[in-house]
Amino acid sequence: MIKKRKEVSLQEFYQLNIGAMWRYFRTETLAFWMICAYLFLEYVRPQSIYPFLNFLPWTQLAVLGAFIGCFNDKSVKWVSSPINIWLVLFFVIIVLSSAFAYWPSFAFERLENFYTWFIIYFLIINIVNTEKRFFIFICIFFLATFKLSLSLSITWAKRGFAFTDWGLSGPPGFFQNSGELAIQMLVFWPLAWAFALYLKPHISKAKYFILLLMPFTAMMVVLGASSRGAQLALLVQLIVLNSRSLFKPKVLVSCAVVLSILWAVLPQEQKDRFQVAGDDRTSIQRLLYWENGIDMMNNHPGLGVGYFNYVPFYERAYYEDMLYDFAELPHNIFIQVGADLGYPALVLYLIMISYALFKTRKVGKVLKKNAESSFFTTIFSYLNLSLIGFVVAGQFVSVVYYPFLWIHFALFVCACNIVFSEVLVPSRRKKKIHRLGRGAEGKELSRV
Repeated sequence: MIKKRKEVSLQEFYQLNIGAMWRYFRTETLAFWMICAYLFLEYVRPQSIYPFLNFLPWTQLAVLGAFIGCFNDKSVKWVSSPINIWLVLFFVIIVLSSAFAYWPSFAFERLENFYTWFIIYFLIINIVNTEKRFFIFICIFFLATFKLSLSLSITWAKRGFAFTDWGLSGPPGFFQNSGELAIQMLVFWPLAWAFALYLKPHISKAKYFILLLMPFTAMMVVLGASSRGAQLALLVQLIVLNSRSLFKPKVLVSCAVVLSILWAVLPQEQKDRFQVAGDDRTSIQRLLYWENGIDMMNNHPGLGVGYFNYVPFYERAYYEDMLYDFAELPHNIFIQVGADLGYPALVLYLIMISYALFKTRKVGKVLKKNAESSFFTTIFSYLNLSLIGFVVAGQFVSVVYYPFLWIHFALFVCACNIVFSEVLVPSRRKKKIHRLGRGAEGKELSRV
């Protein structure tokens, strides 16, 4: 007689039972394997770190495998969300803006910078559709980022926490530049903190300590990355996190101690950069980028100057406002969208961000009210903190077509879908059965 394999429980996931999680992962579908492989390849970039591995387009193959796998995965069903519609409209505007750009060829050459995330977003929300899948997927996200945060915080410590112009650099790819690397840490640490908080009762002290290293080393990288915008965003995140109890004496003292430690660790050169902010050449150039970017928006309100046409347009129309040899992107996500694509795209962009913020808060309240303490209750308590970090830091860098926001939207939509299908519905049924049971019991007692 063949022995039936025991199903892996969520409790084993919460205990971080690697063996049990691997047994479950092996039974999963090709679509899920491939979307997990994509996340690992995109964030860890082994093919860039070790050139001998770079003999195939691994990330593209993983995306293609996930797409093909969807047709054989019966669990994959269309997941609806208002963000889906807005994202399609945003893509349509990008195509139209490219077609009517000042330099269409320049725009179309860079179309993959968005449509890649467009495809990946829809693959993630439709494949990562159960709590176990979500748990494994976000664990890969954590491990990939933790690898960066741990190694780079050690590097910074070995330097004696000294300042360098280049800050800290990640592997070739989206996180190589210190500013973009710092933003990844800003979106990572709140979720890593939530993860550690929820799993604390289920795991050993040693595992809990390792989990706490994730947000701690991420903050260290933000400080060592020499990005003023990211450091300001971290401060905003900490204020928002403690906003409800900020004026309690105990919290005030704790915050003062933490900020004092962070300020003491910050290199003197970085402190000097804050003191000259707004007056140094870098700051003045960025202010000119913003001012002229708004001018582009006002002069081209419909479709902007063209998708990714900001730089060539700036160099020709505003060459007198160039303090460096070459123009750069506007160093602001909203101006980047508005100047390139026009006001309709900017409105859509703002709507998507606002919807994610308000919906996250709403779902979090519903979870606290209607469901027992769940993994997603904690996740939704910190999800907005990640988005706030991106938005604040995004006022100083051009990262519209980086993974930060699009992966956040994907995780947010996945979490909403799973909450309403696996968490809230069973919880309400349980309460209904409990109420019916009490009523039946009362009738039986009255008969007796």
